[in-house]
Amino acid sequence: MTAESSSGQRLQLRQLVPEPGPVRAGVLLSSLNLAGRAHIDRPYVLVNFVSSADGRAAFHGVSRELSDPGDREMFHGLRERVDAILVGTGTLRSERYGRLVRDPERRHRRAASGLRPEPLACIFSRGDLPTDIPLFSHPDARVLVFTPAELDTAGMAAQVEVVRLDPGEFTLTTMMRRLRSAYDVRSLLCEGGPTMFGALLGEDLVDELFLSLAPKLVGGGTAPGITRGQPLSELRQLTLVWAIESHSSLYLRYALH
Repeated sequence: MTAESSSGQRLQLRQLVPEPGPVRAGVLLSSLNLAGRAHIDRPYVLVNFVSSADGRAAFHGVSRELSDPGDREMFHGLRERVDAILVGTGTLRSERYGRLVRDPERRHRRAASGLRPEPLACIFSRGDLPTDIPLFSHPDARVLVFTPAELDTAGMAAQVEVVRLDPGEFTLTTMMRRLRSAYDVRSLLCEGGPTMFGALLGEDLVDELFLSLAPKLVGGGTAPGITRGQPLSELRQLTLVWAIESHSSLYLRYALH
């Protein structure tokens, strides 16, 4: 058993909502049934973030300083259960993304559940890609890039496919429709960053938010919240699905309306 998978087995969580009591992250996440929730014209979309108690999504430029074992178990557990993962180019660059599912046990469980062992990495970019990150150098990584620009994939060890979109149809809605119709992506997890989350909200493409609230304070500075960009025309309502606690951290699951 790898360190990543064994840490999740040992982790003790306490559910507060809806039914108080001890719980394991794997048991909770196994009940998601994401494939069955896919829309006809787009995947079922989850967004996962960690935030400080004062509303910041990063500390000194990265989110890992806010994370803890419970957040990492949610993070890897969600990755284990989706067809595809969407990440903005800024987050890819700052977090130095590599292979999305490294744990052999998680890949085995994905295959046993009918998923590809490796989720599809989706990138939505006007052309400025951080091709020097480890993601593009791993031969088992599957990367799909939606862009209006030309992209030279020569020399990349990863399995990279480029979908050229006309600038007039370069929207997240177009990308989601292509993912559902051409690639049979039924569930998609967005891991940020804040600009990507804001854009998804702007096009009404988010079904659920998983938010880890860290018992930490960032203070001042310019670190963003979990969304950035144009404000919505009206507030979006959230419904709390579950609330989990561990060592003063809260792991919240919300449905969007």
